Amino acid sequence: MQGRDLLSIGDLSPDDLDFLIRTALSMKRDGSPPLLAGKTIAMLFEKPSLRTRVSFEVGMKQLGGSAIYLSQAEVGLGEREPVADVARVLSRYVSAIVARTYAQESLVNLASAADVPVVNALSDTEHPCQALADLLTVQEKKGHLAGVRIAYIGDGNNVAASLALAAATAGADFVIASPPDYELPPEVSAAAQRRAELSGGRFTALASPEEAAREADVVYTDVWTSMGQESSRRRRQEAFQAYQVDPALMALAKSDAIFMHDLPAHRGEETVDAVIEGAQSVVFDQAENRLHAQKALLAAIMGGVSPA
Repeated sequence: MQGRDLLSIGDLSPDDLDFLIRTALSMKRDGSPPLLAGKTIAMLFEKPSLRTRVSFEVGMKQLGGSAIYLSQAEVGLGEREPVADVARVLSRYVSAIVARTYAQESLVNLASAADVPVVNALSDTEHPCQALADLLTVQEKKGHLAGVRIAYIGDGNNVAASLALAAATAGADFVIASPPDYELPPEVSAAAQRRAELSGGRFTALASPEEAAREADVVYTDVWTSMGQESSRRRRQEAFQAYQVDPALMALAKSDAIFMHDLPAHRGEETVDAVIEGAQSVVFDQAENRLHAQKALLAAIMGGVSPA
């Protein structure tokens, strides 16, 4: 994987995904030597962040390298300076670029002009680093990914898109329940279906949250209104009222099902305290796993580790 970009979780093959999860589990269990000593990443962030920023910065430090955080006010990506020029300049200084952007197009343009790997740390269409941490968490809690029923309840957003593609690649049984007009984009559903057919997994899109949650091993949700969608908050709250993950919905899943949420959570909307603070919740293990999954990814794309 050395030298490769990660713009979409779809950039990873089943073997790539398996390697990254195994590497992350190993790093979490045994720690990591300074595999990236002397290397630096640039972190271009157009959006604010807690988990993404801290996990990448700490991850690089634990791997022996360093990270430089660059806000939109400092760089003006595509405004103060063309995206391609930013990419070419940073390629002379750093070993990889980690970018959190409003538009996927900005990432594509960065990767086209950069001579170093570019990692999608969140865009309007995908959140592949979150999906890596999510599958790492499922593997850790369930012992395997193939055949695990993952029920995603809510908006077919960037988090859902990456999780659907990742789960399908890993051979899981992914089912998503969304209200009309808030489903996954058709091209994402089609890609997930193709990947599921190749891996022996399944992909299903439904309208009923109850049907999706029934006998699930994992119940996953996300906010109803993401950053940049504040103007449609009221309309979204009305559309998603029946999609709250509460104790009654969790009761339809298997008795040993886990509850997942990528955070931050809007408690009282997409879920409630009784669930997110309950015994089945693994949301803070999931948040921690951002660190381990991203360390594995950084080491892989910058030559610190490679498949045997």
